[in-house]
Amino acid sequence: MPRIPAVDPAHATGRAKELLDGPLKGKHFNIFKSMAGSPALLEMYLGIGGAMGKSSLTMKEQEVIQLAIAQAQSCDYCTAAHTAIGKMHGLSEAQTIEARRGRLTDPRLNALARFALAIHEKKGFVSDADVEALKAAGFAEQQMGEVLGSYIQMMFTSTFNHMNNTPSDFPPPPKL
Repeated sequence: MPRIPAVDPAHATGRAKELLDGPLKGKHFNIFKSMAGSPALLEMYLGIGGAMGKSSLTMKEQEVIQLAIAQAQSCDYCTAAHTAIGKMHGLSEAQTIEARRGRLTDPRLNALARFALAIHEKKGFVSDADVEALKAAGFAEQQMGEVLGSYIQMMFTSTFNHMNNTPSDFPPPPKL
């Protein structure tokens, strides 16, 4: 049971209604309905998402990061959501599982997952070797920062879901 009551989009008012009827129209997932209890929080989420939508990382690449960190964070909601979203952006089911394990057969995608997990495990204190491995896979300094942005986005949503006990409205992901 969620700790923050979900806002019913049909009965939303004020800024919550504007957000649920505007940028989130047709995306009335449990996470957003609970975040709508604090429109400032929902706007923060949308701000991060909007900024990452302008990233030079593809959506497929961002989903690899999201899956690796969702699994590392033990967020069932995020793992289920990003398994479905990752498939919509071109990841195969096998790649969604590989991303959750933090080891992909595709060297470029693997470098992204490994770098994101290094950020997570080392609390941002990545090594020169971590940076060089990302660069060796063809990523530039700009993209190193964007990996951090995608990581922050997942930490935000997974921590919210843990705090809120958000019920998933996505199919369960395959078992590891």
